Amino acid sequence: MCYKLGLEFFNGSITTLATDRFKASNTFSKLGAAQGVNQAAQCVGAILIAPLIKRWPTRTVLSGAIILFGLMTMILLIVDAATGGKMKPSSAKAAIYGDWNPNLIFVVWTLAGISYGMVDSRSFSSPADIIGGNVGKLRRMDAIVHVLYEVAGTAGAFGSSSAISRWGNNYSFFLTPVFFTLAAGIWVLIGTLGHPSTHRNEAGLSEIEQGAKKSNYLVQIVQGARAFAESVWVGAMLVLSNRRFVWLLPSYALALYLHRFLESSLAPAFAKRVLGISAWSQIIVGGSNFGELLGALSVFFLSDIITTPHPWLRLDALALNLVWLLPHYATRAGHDVSWAWRFAGYFIPISFGWAAGDVSLAAYIQSALSENQMAHKNVSLLGAVMAFLYSTYIVLNAILSAVLGKVIDNDFVKNGNIESSLMRVGGIQFSVCCGIIFLSTLIPVGAFSLNPKVVDSVGRDHVSEEKDSLEEMDLKKKDVESRS
Repeated sequence: MCYKLGLEFFNGSITTLATDRFKASNTFSKLGAAQGVNQAAQCVGAILIAPLIKRWPTRTVLSGAIILFGLMTMILLIVDAATGGKMKPSSAKAAIYGDWNPNLIFVVWTLAGISYGMVDSRSFSSPADIIGGNVGKLRRMDAIVHVLYEVAGTAGAFGSSSAISRWGNNYSFFLTPVFFTLAAGIWVLIGTLGHPSTHRNEAGLSEIEQGAKKSNYLVQIVQGARAFAESVWVGAMLVLSNRRFVWLLPSYALALYLHRFLESSLAPAFAKRVLGISAWSQIIVGGSNFGELLGALSVFFLSDIITTPHPWLRLDALALNLVWLLPHYATRAGHDVSWAWRFAGYFIPISFGWAAGDVSLAAYIQSALSENQMAHKNVSLLGAVMAFLYSTYIVLNAILSAVLGKVIDNDFVKNGNIESSLMRVGGIQFSVCCGIIFLSTLIPVGAFSLNPKVVDSVGRDHVSEEKDSLEEMDLKKKDVESRS
């Protein structure tokens, strides 16, 4: 939660800083390009952290990575102060920026992306490592973690908007290093829980082994890059050649792209070009985060009723059509903060559907690909599928965010508003994707029901089979004892 708070303050500040500092003719094409580079850098961070995890305890590496992330976020603060920038006075209407080239945002966002990738890369596979392939437990664990994450995300988004309005977006993220330091302090205190591999790292390798590890770090990075490429290839082959997984491509990768585009491109564009205040985009994002919180809570409480991700994914697909409200109000909304709060409310059901689908889908993937069910001689199939799906999302987001951002910029330069572009990159795009995602949920075996209980052997029966197996073992044990 400390990590998410710091992340929201940083993301909100640097996004609004980019929309204010980049020229009007290329604001959102540059914003999309910067976000795409940031996400590509996350893949680099994931590769760089792999050898470190083998040499030191995970908690130590994560604590170091989050400290590095905090240092990267401080670069803009230092540069702005050194070139004459000042914290926004309470009476001023605009921030007072230093004399630095706005393209520095690309550098900072890239460096931050590497650190972000280090921190975020190991989160997805952890639940399956902790509790195995029990899909019911996975749904609950993923849901409660998502709930706590979005409680912090909602508070962070609203707090970021207030901080930007009060101190300016060039200084509003000074709290990010503070929250990241708190996160590092908490992570470094996590116990080892008696795992042998962790104890081996805790006790330390011999000096000879350590020397070999240190001397081979660059080699390990190359090996990590090759392993990542192999994981993407294996994941692609598994997903694209298997009816059980092919529907994940639109349902996960495309849905994730739409969610990120909604928060990172459409919300800032609407706030800047329609409402006139870039900081208000964080109010809209706060509503989106609150929707994610409600979605995760729904999965947690309805886990035994809705046992597969498909009802949630269909709800997510239908909710995408609410994006048509953006072009509808593009020429009607005034420069009043009440409109930002109104659209925060509109974003709640959209993100509700996405979060519920994402949490439930994560449990499905973790259960279907847990190590005790499927295996590959070189790579983890869970990691391979997620590497392919996430890489697909990164490519989609990197290309389309920049291209569609240019559409928004051209519309504003030509017409003085973005009503037409919001209709094309918002309404039309999201409605087409609604149809694609909805149809994809009909592909797996057993998915035609409104609320399927089992899809390709993953669902309620998966849990029931485990219970039946345990009960059968108990009966056999009692029978043996009675015969004895």
